[in-house]
Amino acid sequence: MNIIQLSDSALVSLYIAGNENAFELLLNRHKNKVYTTILLIVKDTDTAEDLVQDTFIKAIHTMKSGRYNEEGKFSSWICRIAHNLAIDYFRKEKRSPMINLEDGSNIFNHLSFSEESIETLQIKEETHDRLRELIQQLPEAQKEVLIMRHYADMSFQEIAEATGVSINTALGRMRYALINLRKKMTNPDIAYDQNLYSK
Repeated sequence: MNIIQLSDSALVSLYIAGNENAFELLLNRHKNKVYTTILLIVKDTDTAEDLVQDTFIKAIHTMKSGRYNEEGKFSSWICRIAHNLAIDYFRKEKRSPMINLEDGSNIFNHLSFSEESIETLQIKEETHDRLRELIQQLPEAQKEVLIMRHYADMSFQEIAEATGVSINTALGRMRYALINLRKKMTNPDIAYDQNLYSK
C-alpha cells in the first residue's frame, strides 16, 4: 500500500520506527486543523503559526519518547495539544484583564488600594500577579473558560466551539469560576499585606 493511503495510527507507528516521511504526512494532514484550533483562541496569525510549530514539536517529543497513547484519534490528540498550548500562551502573557464578578462588580473592588502613591503601579502589578495565582488554583475547566473569556477575549460561542461543550456549559463554568474567585479573594486565610490591600 502507498504510504499516503495509510491511517494516522499506521503513520505514527512508522514514524516512531524511524520513517521521517510518515511524520511529514501527518503534519500535512492536520496542520490546517491545528492552525484553526489555535487561531480561534489567540486571534493572531503570527502567534498561531508559532504555536503550530510548538504543537508539532511537542508531538514529536511525545512520540519519540514512547509516551504517545494509542487510545483515541491522532487528530483529536494533536488538536488537544494545540488547544492547551494556546491557553498556556495566555497564562504566560503578562496581561491584565478587567474581570467582573457574578454580581457585575469589578474584581479590583475586592482588592482595594489603600491610597494612590508612587508605588501604585507596583501594587497593581502585584495584584495582577496575585489574581493570576488565584486563577491557577481554579478547577481546570473553570480556569480554561475564564482565561479564554478575559485574556483571549473570546465569545461564549467561540469558547463552546473550542472546548467542545454547549454554550450553557461554558456559561456555567464561567459563573462558578467567578464565584470561586470571589471566595478565594475574601478568604481570611489569605494573608494580604494590610498596607497594600483592604479586605
